[in-house]
Amino acid sequence: MRDDQPTPTADPALGRPWWKDAVVYQIYPRSFLDTDGDGVGDLPGITAKLDYLKALGVDVVWLSPHFDSPNADNGYDIRDYRKVMAQFGTMADFDAMLAGMSARGMRLIIDLVVNHSSDEHAWFVESRKGRDNPYRDYYIWRDGRDASLGGGPPNNYSAFFGGPAWTFDQSTGQYYLHYFAAKQPDLNWENPKVREEVHDLMRFWLDKGVSGFRMDVIPFISKQPGLPDLTPAERRAPQFVYAAGPKLHDYLREMRREVLDRYDTMTVGEAFGLRPEDARDLIDSRRRELDLVINFDIVRMDIDGWRKTSWTLPRLKALYTELDQAAGPFGWNTQFLSNHDNPRSVSHFGDDDPAWVERSAKVLNTLILTQRGTPFLYQGEELGMTNYPFQTLDDFDDLEVWGRWRDVKHRVSEAEYLANARAMGRDNSRTPMQWTSGPNGGFTSGKPWLPVNPNASTINAEDQAARPGSVLAHTRALIAFRRGSADLREGGYRDIDPDHEQVFAYRRGERLLVLLNFGRETVRYALPDGLTVEGAAFGAAEVEGQVVTLAGWASVILAVRDV
Repeated sequence: MRDDQPTPTADPALGRPWWKDAVVYQIYPRSFLDTDGDGVGDLPGITAKLDYLKALGVDVVWLSPHFDSPNADNGYDIRDYRKVMAQFGTMADFDAMLAGMSARGMRLIIDLVVNHSSDEHAWFVESRKGRDNPYRDYYIWRDGRDASLGGGPPNNYSAFFGGPAWTFDQSTGQYYLHYFAAKQPDLNWENPKVREEVHDLMRFWLDKGVSGFRMDVIPFISKQPGLPDLTPAERRAPQFVYAAGPKLHDYLREMRREVLDRYDTMTVGEAFGLRPEDARDLIDSRRRELDLVINFDIVRMDIDGWRKTSWTLPRLKALYTELDQAAGPFGWNTQFLSNHDNPRSVSHFGDDDPAWVERSAKVLNTLILTQRGTPFLYQGEELGMTNYPFQTLDDFDDLEVWGRWRDVKHRVSEAEYLANARAMGRDNSRTPMQWTSGPNGGFTSGKPWLPVNPNASTINAEDQAARPGSVLAHTRALIAFRRGSADLREGGYRDIDPDHEQVFAYRRGERLLVLLNFGRETVRYALPDGLTVEGAAFGAAEVEGQVVTLAGWASVILAVRDV
C-alpha cells in the first residue's frame, strides 16, 4: 500500500494544529443518556451533559454514528447520511447539541462511514434493481465462479462478522461484496460519482459546523485489482489485504483537495489492517492525507481472531515505542486504550477487582494522557467502568459475537467461546453510561437497550464527582495538568526501562518522568544513574535518593533533571 511519490514540504506558517493539544472524548450515543424513556440514548441526553464534559476538560467530542439506520450494526449501516436516527432525535436536536458544544468552547467530530452503506440506502435499493441501473456501479457486483470451478462466490473473501464477504442477489443473478454484514454492502470507490457523493455529504456536515471526521475502516475503500483469492495465510488475517488497495492515497488526497482544505478540520482514520509503516504515510503532514489514525496494535495485542491470548508489559511498552517511532517527525499519534469496538480498558489492561479497580483505572488514564499524541477517552473511562458480567451468549446483542459463533461452533465448545466473548466482546464497552447509583445507573427511566452493569451502585459519576480521590477527580486534574505542560503536549517520548515486567517508566520532554506500577505488589524502583528527582509534578511518591517506592497500581509524574 505504500506510495513513494515525492511529498511537498510542510508549511511552517500553518503553526501547530489545534487537534494536537486537544483531549478527545468519544460518545456512543445509544448508551450515553436517554431522556425520553425508550431505553436508548439520544442527542438531548448529550446536550444535558455538556457541562459535565466541560468540567472534565474535554476539547473535542467524537460522536459515533447518529445517522438514520436500520441498526443491523448499531448505526454503522447508514440508510441516510443527511438524516438523524429517529431514536436519537431530530436535526434540530443535533443543531442544539452542536451549538451547546460551541458555546462551551468544544468542537465536534462525527463518524464518516463510507466504505459501505446500509442495503436499505436509496443507492443500493436502486443498484439491485437491474444490471443496467444508473446506480449499479455504486457498489461492487460480480458474477459467481464458473460452474466448472465449483460455482459459488467470486472469490474466497471472508466477512468480519462471519461467513463469506459475498451475498447472492436473486433478482439480478450476481453477488455483491460486503467486508462486514450482508446488510452493509461495500461502496465502489472506483466510481467517481461515488466519491463526489461522499465529498458532498462531508460538505453538508462541515457547513453545519462540525470540525472533522473519524473515518470508519477508511483503508478498506481501495480494493485489490481483480479481487484475487486470498492465500491460506492471508485468510487468517484478511484485514491486511483489504487495507492494502493501491488507490487509498489518491482517494484521500482528492478528499483533501476537494473538501477538507476548505475547512479547519481534524481527520482521524481508523487504521484497522494497517501496519505502522503504512499508517505513517497517511499521517505524514507533508502528504496532506489524514491528520491522525487510530491504530489497533495495542488494543488488539492479545486477540487472535475470536480468542483472547495474553499480553506482557514489556510487549506493551515495545508497541508504544514502535508506534511513536513510526509516526516520526511529521506524524502524530492517537492515544487510547478502549472504544466502542474493544473491551473496557480497566478490565483489559488493568485490574477490575473491586479492591483495585480505581487505582488501576488511574494508572491507565495516566498512560493515555501522558503519552506523545492526542488522547482519546471513551465514555465511562474517566470513571473506571468495567466489562459487563455476561452469563450466557444470549446476553449479547453484538452481531460480531453471533457471526463468529456461527463460524466456529462446529469446533469450539460454547463455554470456551463464551469465556472469550466475555473478555473481548464489543458489548462490554457499549453498556450504558453509569451516572448514578439509582435504577439503571441513571441512564434511563425505561428498559435499557443493553443492561446496565450491576457495579453502577459503586462506579458512577454522581459518587465520583463528590469524592476528591476518585478516578473522575484524578482524570480531571490530569487533563488540566496536561494542558499546562509543554513537556506532555509537545515533548518527546523515551521508554527508559523497556524490560521491567511491572513498572512502565518513560521520559516526556526534558523535565518529566512518568512512573506507572502495573501490578498489586509494591515496587521499590531504582532510577537510572544521572537522573535527579526535583519533586512530584503530579501525584505523590516516596523518594529516597535514587529509589522511588510505588504502591500497588500507583502512578506518579516526577519533575527530574539530568546531571
